[in-house]
Parts: sequence; C-alpha cells; structure tokens
Amino acid sequence: AQLHYSVPEDREPGFSVGDLAKDLGVEVRSLAARNLRLVSEGGQRHFQVDLAAGVLLLDSRLDREALCGQSPTCSLHLQLVMENPLQLHRVEVEVLDVNDNAPQFPKPEVVLEITEVANPGTRLPLEVAEDPDMGSNSISTYELSPSKHFALSINVRGDGVKMPEIVLEKALDREKVPVHHLTLTALDGGNPVKSGTARVTIHVLDANDNPPVCDPPISKVLLEENVPVGTLVTKLNVTDLDEGPNGDVEYSFKTSNNAPGKFTKLFSLDARTGEIRTKAPLDYEESSAYEIAVRARDKGSPAMEGHCHLRVELIDINDNSPEIVLTSVSSPVQEDAAPGTVIALIGVKDSDSGDNGQVRLHIAKELPFKLVSSFKEHFSLVTSGPLDREKASGYNITVRAVDSGSPQRATQKTFYLRIADVNDNAPNFSSPFDTAHVQENSLPGTSVFSVSASDPDEGNNAKLSYSILDNGMQDAPISTYFRIDQDNGTIYTVRALDYEQDKVFQVPVEVKDAGSPALSSTAMVHVFVLDENDNAPNIVYPSVPKGSAFHQAIPALAEPGYLVTKIVAVDADSGHNAWLSYQLQESAEALPFQVERRSGEIRVAQALRESEDSHRLVVEVRDNGTPSLSSSVVIVISPEENGVQDFSKSLDLPQPSSEDTNLTLYLIISLVSISLVSCVMFGLVAARC
Repeated sequence: AQLHYSVPEDREPGFSVGDLAKDLGVEVRSLAARNLRLVSEGGQRHFQVDLAAGVLLLDSRLDREALCGQSPTCSLHLQLVMENPLQLHRVEVEVLDVNDNAPQFPKPEVVLEITEVANPGTRLPLEVAEDPDMGSNSISTYELSPSKHFALSINVRGDGVKMPEIVLEKALDREKVPVHHLTLTALDGGNPVKSGTARVTIHVLDANDNPPVCDPPISKVLLEENVPVGTLVTKLNVTDLDEGPNGDVEYSFKTSNNAPGKFTKLFSLDARTGEIRTKAPLDYEESSAYEIAVRARDKGSPAMEGHCHLRVELIDINDNSPEIVLTSVSSPVQEDAAPGTVIALIGVKDSDSGDNGQVRLHIAKELPFKLVSSFKEHFSLVTSGPLDREKASGYNITVRAVDSGSPQRATQKTFYLRIADVNDNAPNFSSPFDTAHVQENSLPGTSVFSVSASDPDEGNNAKLSYSILDNGMQDAPISTYFRIDQDNGTIYTVRALDYEQDKVFQVPVEVKDAGSPALSSTAMVHVFVLDENDNAPNIVYPSVPKGSAFHQAIPALAEPGYLVTKIVAVDADSGHNAWLSYQLQESAEALPFQVERRSGEIRVAQALRESEDSHRLVVEVRDNGTPSLSSSVVIVISPEENGVQDFSKSLDLPQPSSEDTNLTLYLIISLVSISLVSCVMFGLVAARC
C-alpha cells in the first residue's frame, strides 16, 4: 500500500503528520508486536512513529527550500516495514511551501547608464530578484517608484520567470537631470505579501546611442549529457549598429535566479567571439536544463549593453545502471512453506529518465521462486512451488535488473537463501527383511545382527533410535530373547537359545527419528538358531533301566541272517548331529552276531553251535556331530530250543508325533518364505543396477 500525507514546512517537531494505524487498517496495540519501523529513502531522518498512538510525527523542522530547492513539487519518501507477516508500505509526505522567504535582489543597488539621445521605448534590463519559495509564494510582480521619464515593464521568460525592465517613456536631458534615483520593489504572492527592494541609479550619458542586440534575444539549445569538455554549445548572434569602439562588443555571463553562478562552472564564454562551450561534464540526473544569461556590452562611451538569454536543455542518455536494494530477506525459510510465501522485499531504482529509467527484474526460471510487483519500483520475491531441503539445502538467488535504454544497462545482486529442515521423511531400513544366524547355547550378549537405517532429514529429525517390537509369536515376549542397541541397531541375545526348543525367531525392529512429530518404520529380522551337538542319542528300543541288560531268546538252530532284534534310537539334534550309526563294541571273544550300521538290526552272522550258551552284546549308538556323542545298550541273547519270537510284535517302535510333524511344516514354510524374499530382493537390486 502507499500512503500520502502533506505537511507545511514551518511546523515544529512533534507535529502529527498522519494516523498510520487508521490508514493502514491495523490496530494500534499490534504495531509494537509487529516491529513497525520507519526507513527513510534519503538517508536523513525527518519523521518518527509514535507506536503508542499509531501516528506519524515530525522529528525535525522542515525547510522545503533546503530539501528540494527550486523543484515545483517536494516530496519525502518513507518506507514502513512490519513483520509477522512481513509487509512493506510506502509513505509519500509532500512538504508544502510556506511564504517564509522575502524576495531579494542580487545587489542592493543597481547602477544603469543611458545615453541622452535614447529614444522613448528604450529598455534597460534589471536584475531579477530571487525568492526561494515556490508557486504562489514566489515572486508575483515588480513595482517601480513614480518617475516622469521611466516606467516598469515585466516580461515572462520561457521558464516562467518574470523579468523586470525599465522603459524610457520621455526623452532625457542630461543638462537638466544627469542622474535619476528610483526604487525597484519585488513582491511575492504570499499571504501576507513579502517584498524586497533595490535602489536603481540611472546615469544619463551622451553619444553611443545604439546598444548591442541579440538575435534572437531568447533561444534554446538541445545538448546530450556527458558530451566531451570543450563542445561548442552555441555562438551568440549579436549586432551593434554603431561603428568603431561603440560597435565593438564584449560578452560576459550574467547570473540568474535559476542557479546563481552555477552554470559558470559548467560553461565557458569567449568574451570576444561570443562562443559558449562546455568546460565540465554535464549530468542530466543533476540538472536537466540550465538558464544562461549573457551581457553584451559595447566599448562606446558611455558603453551600451544588450542581454541574451539561452536555455540549454540536456538530452538524457543511458549512463546509469539500475541499483538493486534488498529491503528485507527472510532466511532460512521452512521447506514446507506454502506457495506465495514472501521471501524477500526488493527495491530497484535508476537515476535515468524515460525508457532509460524503466527497469525490469528477472531471476532464473528454474528456481522455485518468482517476482511479484508490489508497486512502482518495489517487488516481492515469493515461492512459486514446493521446496525440498533434501534435494536443495539452499539457493543462490541472483536478481538481475535491466533497464529499457539503448544500449541496455544491467546489474545483478546475489544472495543465499537457506532452507530449514522439516521432519517430512521417515527413516528407511537398508532392507525390510534380513536373515541372521546364531549358534544355540551362545552366551547372553552375543551379537546376532546389525540393522541400519538412514534418514535424509538433518539435526534431530535425522537422529535415529532402534527398538524391538513384541510380535507375540513366541510363548515368551521377544524381549526375553533379544535386545537391541538403540543407537547403532546391533541385536544381542538376552539368554542362551535352545535349537530343540525354538529353531527360528521373527524379530520386528522399529527405527524412529527424534523429530516432532516422530516418524518411524519397521523391518523384520529372521533369526535362525543353528544346531549344536548337545544331545546324545536316546535308545528308544529296547528300553531298559540304566545298568540293566535286555534279554532276547532266539532259536538254537537259527541260521545266518536271522533277525534277532532291532535297536531303535533317536537324537534330538538335527542334520549331521542327528545322523546315527550302530556298532558292536569289541569284546574278547568273537561273536556270531552282527549289527547293521544304519538300521540297527542285529542278525545272526554264523551258524550257532548246539552247546553255545548265551551271548552278551554291547551295542553302541553314535551320532555324526563334532564332537560325536554316543549311547549304548547291553543285550543278552540266549539260544533256546523253542525260542521262537514274533519280532513284529515285540518291536514297539515310536511313531512320529503331530508336534514333530507341525514343526517340520513350519520349517518348510519358513525356508520357502526366505527363498522367495531373497529372490525378490536380488531382482530389485539387479533392476536398480
């Protein structure tokens, strides 16, 4: 928004310029909270803000003439900056002119000369009075004290300045009145009217009765700024009808009220030829035009003079580059900032005029930002799309300003905008499923596996902690079997594991970041318990108490190959640790029996003699583990005449239980699942590679 106020230049400090709170549409009590502050574009502080009342106050007494000189309008530009949300308001304060200056002539006394042969109508130019006030408070008219021979004529110059001249109305007689004393009064248009006077002394001279005449008396020249020093501006065309010294003209500058004496520093005048040249660089931005007054005086006695008025108007060239001003930058900005969020307030200005001062701002198209014009020469940089700190943690934003001159001039300014992290990414495990193996009977605290996760966020949003979830798949909570280091994700055993009791564990692991709100994800670790040969073979048949022997009767005439009995044993271990072999322990006598190594069947190896007594066999059952474990049973075989046995009835072999069958089924399902998951993971890795 832009506010406009006006204040007379003579007001004292503390004068209320305007009600900011009312005009901005905000409550007075919110101004302090929103950190309302005042920024003067000119660098000087003339105003202050009363936050308690919400009004703009005058900080120092203003002098319009010192601030703006002869400019027809005088405005001071301020900027109001408020935060939460960030807003910029422009305030234009027009300084109104007060009639506080009286007209004043450059010299308090003016001495003029006129020949006695001058004809009625002869004009004598007078010094123009100066009044720093503007408009109606500037010089309004001139008055001349009553005279029988002279009257006052007022001409208006091209720039509106009124030029007084004394006009001869009645022929002069030097012998009667050689000198005339008059009073010239300059009046302004203020209320009350102020005035200034100058004494005019006119000496009546003889002879030289033709003054130099400029043709034309008022002229205009167009000149480009920054022309080389010494460039010819114009050559005055002055004629004098007299001859000899009375027609020999000399030129000199005459100061004017536009810029008294200033143009003499920029232009030089050849006193003999009347050529006006530049003697210093001209700057359109400093002044767009100069009024030059030249006095042409002949060498007659008395000398006569004419006056030439030249207006030099400068043509602006594009010699100033645009200037970029960063009024405010909000850095860092949250990565979840909505499109349209104001990032920075940017001002631009160009001292040139017209198209040379028309400036356009640009930023790179690939940036997620855009420029929005707030009002003339002020822009807002806003977000135009979503921000993602994980893709870009910050942006080097280059703002380029280009004017419309020919050739164009450009400037640029770069600033860095940091993107603040928001917890918008959940932690990710390197693999959602993992497989680990641990030996049974391992000591508590044995390291089983290490899971790893990553989080693309930063700071607390990327600080991870690991924990184990209870899935209820075991009889006891999973935390009684395993624990995890919450910092590095290493899984340890809590107690020794028994393969015969639990062959596989599903350990669900959760990783959680420290953001707010916290985000998490889970992974499943399948821990397979590896069997250890910790169980000796158990002889199921024949079942005899420890230290006892099993008695078996066979026919006395049993032939070789006759099945005496069968040893049945089981091993709680698995794999190689459960592979059993049967053998007879060596004895001092040769036995007519043999045992099958794999089946455990005891058969007659050679024909029995009728006189043979019973035989004592020690059968050893040994597994294939490392180290190997074994069990043994003592069998006493007695040959009898009627020793016939229904072996199928006596051999009571144990049948597999439903629990063993279910366990085998679970193992098969687990192996198939792990194989499928491994195939899928290998396929994903291959596709990504």
